[in-house]
Amino acid sequence: MAEEKKKTTFWNFFDNLEGDKVVWMIVLLLMLISIVAIFSSTSQLAISQNTSRMAIVTEQIKISILGLALIILCYSIRSIGFFRVFSQLGYAISMFFLIILATHKQIGPIKPIMVNSAWRIVQIGGYQVHVFEIVKVAMVMYLAWAVNAYRNDKFLIANILAKKYPLWQKPLVKKIFYIYIPIFTICLGIMVGSLSSTLFIGGIMFITILIGGISVKELIMPGALAVALLIGCVGINSLSKKPSDQKPFPHLESAMNRLKKDGNSNMMEVLRTEPQGSQEFQKALDKIKQPVSAKIAIHEGGLFGKGPGRSTQRYVVPIMFEDYMFSFIVEEYGLLGGLLVIILYISLLARGSIIVRNCDNHFAKIAVAGLVLLITGQAMMHIMINCDLGPLTGQTLPLVSHGNSSFLMFSLAFGIILSISKMAKRKIAREAEKAGPLVERAEHDEVSSGINELEMMEAMESEPVIHENDIPDYGLDDHNNE
Repeated sequence: MAEEKKKTTFWNFFDNLEGDKVVWMIVLLLMLISIVAIFSSTSQLAISQNTSRMAIVTEQIKISILGLALIILCYSIRSIGFFRVFSQLGYAISMFFLIILATHKQIGPIKPIMVNSAWRIVQIGGYQVHVFEIVKVAMVMYLAWAVNAYRNDKFLIANILAKKYPLWQKPLVKKIFYIYIPIFTICLGIMVGSLSSTLFIGGIMFITILIGGISVKELIMPGALAVALLIGCVGINSLSKKPSDQKPFPHLESAMNRLKKDGNSNMMEVLRTEPQGSQEFQKALDKIKQPVSAKIAIHEGGLFGKGPGRSTQRYVVPIMFEDYMFSFIVEEYGLLGGLLVIILYISLLARGSIIVRNCDNHFAKIAVAGLVLLITGQAMMHIMINCDLGPLTGQTLPLVSHGNSSFLMFSLAFGIILSISKMAKRKIAREAEKAGPLVERAEHDEVSSGINELEMMEAMESEPVIHENDIPDYGLDDHNNE
C-alpha cells in the first residue's frame, strides 16, 4: 500500500508516464524555451498591437497548455486503428482548405484571408488558421495510410470498382489514384501561396512514401513529372499579362528571384539608386534587412550571448519571434543556447528511429518516421536560413516560434509520436517479460549443474580408497583352482 501511494504522488508522475520519456523531455523543454524566448523577442509585436509583452506571453502560455492538452489527448489513445481511420481524411481536409484559398471564396463560417499579399490563412469564427500547417501533418498521416493500404491491397473503393472495371485491379492504377494524384494536387494548391512551402511539403511527402516502401526507381517518373509541373507553372506565369499579384501563381516569380545568387545584390543596387522614402527603396530595405539582421544577431551572440532581454535586433526585425527565432536565441543565449536547441531536434530524430525500429505495425512506422522528419526537417531548414545558408522560406521553428496554428499542429504530431511510442514500449516490455524466464532458467540450470558437480566431487573425495591388499581372502582362488 505504501508503494502504491508513493507512485501516485506528483514527484513520481513522470516515472508513471508511458511512451518515450526522451520525447516527453524534448516536448517540455521546447515549450519552456518558447515561453522564455517569446517574452524577450516580441517588443515589435507589442508595439504594433498596442499591448504589453506580458499579455503576449500569457497568450503563449495558454497556447502551450492547449498544445500540451492536445498531446495528452493523442497520447491517451490506445489503438493504432484510430489514427489509421482518421488518417484517411487527411487528403480531403487538405484539399478543402486549399480550394478555399485558391478560389478566394468563403464556404460557411470559413473565410480566406490575404496576409502579406498571400492567400495562406482562413478565418474560422474569430480564429485565424494557417492552412499550410494543417496540410503538413494531415498529408504525412494520409500517405502513411495510403502506402500501408497499397502494400496490403486494402483500398475499399478501388477493390469495389475492380469487380466491375478490371482496370482498377492493376496496382499501378491504385498507386496513381491514391498516392501520386494527392501529392501533385496538394503541391499545386500550395504553390498558389508559396513556392518554398511547396518544395518543402512536397519533399516531405516524397520521402514519406519512400520510407513506406515505394522504391527509388518508381519515384523517377513522378519526380520528373514534378519538375515538369514546376516548369509549366513558371511558363504559365510568364505568359500571363496580368500584374504579378494577379497571376495564377503570384508568389512564384518572387520565389524564383530569391533563388538567384544576385538577389541581395539587386536589392543593394535599388537602395543605392532609389531615393530614401520611396516605395521601391522601402520594399528593397524590407527584403534585405531581415536576413542581414539575423546574421548580425548570430554574430553578436558569440559563445555565451548577450543575456536574456538584451537583444537589439528584435527592434529591427518585425518577425523575429517567427521566422528568425533561432537567430534571436543565439543573440541572447549564445552559441551554447543554439546548440541546445539543435541537440533537442537531433535527439528527436534519434529517438524517432528507435521508435520506428520497435514498431510492429507498418502504418505506425511510416507515420512516426514521416512526422519526425517533418519536425526535424523544418527545424533544420529554419536554422540554415537564419545562418544565411538558404533563401528565406518563412518556416517557423517547431514548438518554439510564435504562431498558434503551427504550435498546435506540431503538438498534434508530437502527440501521435508519443502515442505510438507507448505502444512500441509495451511490445518491448512484453518481449522482455517473455525473455526473462528463459534467462532466469538458464542461470538456474547453470548454477544447479555447478552445485551437482561440486557435490559429486565432494562425495568422491569422502569415499575410502580400497587397495588390492585390503581385500580379504575367502579362498575363492583355491576353489577355482580345484
